[in-house]
Amino acid sequence: MAPLLCLLILMITTCSDAQGPPSPGFSPSSKFSPIRFNQGFRNLWGSQHQTIDQGLLTIWLDSTSGSGFKSLKPYRSGYFSAAIKLQPGYTAGVITSFYLSNNEDYPGYHDEIDIEFLGTTLDKPYTLQTNVYMKGSGDGRLIGREVKIHLWFDPTEDFHNYAILWTPDEIIFLVDDVPIRRYPRKNDATFPARPMWVYGSIWDASSWATEDGKYKADYRYQPFIGRYKNFKLGGCTTDAAASCRPPSISPSSAGGLSQQQYSAMESVQKNYVVYDYCQDPKRDHSQIPEC
Repeated sequence: MAPLLCLLILMITTCSDAQGPPSPGFSPSSKFSPIRFNQGFRNLWGSQHQTIDQGLLTIWLDSTSGSGFKSLKPYRSGYFSAAIKLQPGYTAGVITSFYLSNNEDYPGYHDEIDIEFLGTTLDKPYTLQTNVYMKGSGDGRLIGREVKIHLWFDPTEDFHNYAILWTPDEIIFLVDDVPIRRYPRKNDATFPARPMWVYGSIWDASSWATEDGKYKADYRYQPFIGRYKNFKLGGCTTDAAASCRPPSISPSSAGGLSQQQYSAMESVQKNYVVYDYCQDPKRDHSQIPEC
């Protein structure tokens, strides 16, 4: 009887996990209208590895090049999102990304807010990595603030919405309107505040992307494809009035997260986080005082 009971408990737990986190009770993505790629972005590099067809942007990596795109304007704050569908199969060493950065404006001393999909081998799921750099912590001797999760769905089967909210007080990462991570501003030294552009790219990061570089990009599986659509840019550009304020992603116009949104985020952090830099005993915590 005991083995049967254990099996039943395991089945219930597995089914519960497969359902994903509880509803956040609010859909911030519905507050923003989608734009066409050319309304908000342009190709940055690898133009021969990019196509646009009826609102669908496709970029790909092969042995000759990857591709990247960039927003037409820089932003001081805002909500930035895209629906993304990833390549199935062997994708080790490949990074598909959507992020904010000012690395072209401040080379060697830049800020960055990342959503990165770390490619994988045939037997393992994708890892979604969020990361925050500020004032050169992503240059030279890296001081990353990585949190990695395994999603509650297969990101290769369909498009899912991935978003970054960046305000003067906090950064919130969302997947299908579920907050997965909140990075608050605890002091000026640990928070990116300078204007940034919105980017996306697919590229070869074999040296570190998959299990710390154990598995490399294998171009027998090329091309590696990233598909993007439903772009949304809602925020304060650098030429906006000083009175411009970042949008709220909670039911309250005051910003922050509702209790229901916090509960959904806590469920993600409890059940789907596979790495949190603050919990890593190998890290030098004097470099990451916000932990």
